[in-house]
Amino acid sequence: MLSDLYNERILALAADIPRLGRLDAPDGSATHRSRLCGSQVTVDVMVDEAGKVVDFGHDVRACALGQASSALMADLVVGADAAELAEVEATVQAMLKGDGPVPEGRWAELRVLEPVRAHKSRHASVMLTFSATREAVERATQAAAA
Repeated sequence: MLSDLYNERILALAADIPRLGRLDAPDGSATHRSRLCGSQVTVDVMVDEAGKVVDFGHDVRACALGQASSALMADLVVGADAAELAEVEATVQAMLKGDGPVPEGRWAELRVLEPVRAHKSRHASVMLTFSATREAVERATQAAAA
């Protein structure tokens, strides 16, 4: 049901996305685009010596669901490293496919995306921010190690 999918919380997140805009000199960046719907997310990160995110910026050109997932990422990402982001990405992907639990701990707020499970055509837009953020952090940590 679309009213479950585009619930009040999803719409509120999409209307107020934090950390919008690109960083001036990011340590790592990544752009991901959904071929299915055309949504696109570009993520910039700054990481510390341990590879943990200390700053985050993003350009979001997506539907309300993509905007909501990006808003949640912007709220929660500071302090995460590539391994944590890969785990969160896998958890959300499993949740959407229907066989996985909702995220827990500091990522528990991502459960608001659970209604997307029933709408496979919307999964790609929701997942953009997760894959782009993980890739940006991986690039930043690889660059620091080189």
